Amino acid sequence: MFSQNLKIKDVKASAGLWIRNLRKLNNLSQQELADKLSLSRVTIQKMESGSNFTMDTFLLAIQHFDQLHNLESFFRNQIEKQNEVKTLY
Repeated sequence: MFSQNLKIKDVKASAGLWIRNLRKLNNLSQQELADKLSLSRVTIQKMESGSNFTMDTFLLAIQHFDQLHNLESFFRNQIEKQNEVKTLY
């Protein structure tokens, strides 16, 4: 079920890189993004480095960059795929 090579830290690193890229595309410093989200710069730095951030912090950041719909769409697609699977029971 789970990939033997993929680790949670890898996914967190990818999520952090996504936030960093969005921040840079919007010409914001870590401090500016922190101020807009009412967070500390250290929280933004930790999130971007993939270390110790909460799901709420991540969702707040992607909502700020109007990307929440992308993540929700992914979840919805996964649920639809699961509902299409024929069960043996």
